[in-house]
Amino acid sequence: MNTSNAVPEHIAIVMDGNGRWAQARGQVRINGHRRGVEVVRQVTSLCAKAGVSFLTLFAFSSENWRRPQDEVTFLKKLLATSLEKEFDRLHKNNIRLNVIGDVTPFGPHLEKNIESAKQRTDGNTGLTLTIALNYGARWEISAAAKDIAMDCVSGKLKPEDISETLVNDRLTTVSIPDPDLFIRTGGEIRLSNFLLWQLAYTELFFTDTLWPDFDETVFNEALEAFNSRQRRFGQTGEQVGKKS
Repeated sequence: MNTSNAVPEHIAIVMDGNGRWAQARGQVRINGHRRGVEVVRQVTSLCAKAGVSFLTLFAFSSENWRRPQDEVTFLKKLLATSLEKEFDRLHKNNIRLNVIGDVTPFGPHLEKNIESAKQRTDGNTGLTLTIALNYGARWEISAAAKDIAMDCVSGKLKPEDISETLVNDRLTTVSIPDPDLFIRTGGEIRLSNFLLWQLAYTELFFTDTLWPDFDETVFNEALEAFNSRQRRFGQTGEQVGKKS
């Protein structure tokens, strides 16, 4: 057991339960998404204060397009406006912005603003906030495989050159370390096509708390759970114990 109070270098979160939170209160689902944006701001602050270096949030999956059209339309607008409103705050707080996924369906205006914000915050030295927008792990891995295959066809690579490191270097997350802690709110116990490659050795924490109710108490519960586990990475407990 890890009895230290180590802080995860990288936390990845699936923010689930916005719609259910609103419905439980007799409200329309979009009100839950509005509240969810406020919680993103709070959790980003909690991570920065705790000393977390990287925070990755699953904001919109490639499967979310299957939701009711009116909800998808609202989500697209909310994500675009929320991101643009936060750019200045992120920069002011020394936070570096990163975005992964195919943002083209959100339109050229948001694409341009995201690129501008990434460049503006690139030199910041605090928390790196990665937003997964229209992202899916199978899409990401397939794109990496296609990229590698094209290099093999062109002669830039040989099949024997393909390794885990090479694949990892073709993923959208190449610039950030794999997550140490994965958190999913809302009571569901699944990964939902999020960072499937990167989560291979990540500690998983699932909570029934709906995302709009996620607060410092639940955040600390996740950190306590992380610190209660021994991360062995294929070794025995005795081997890890000798190193600590």
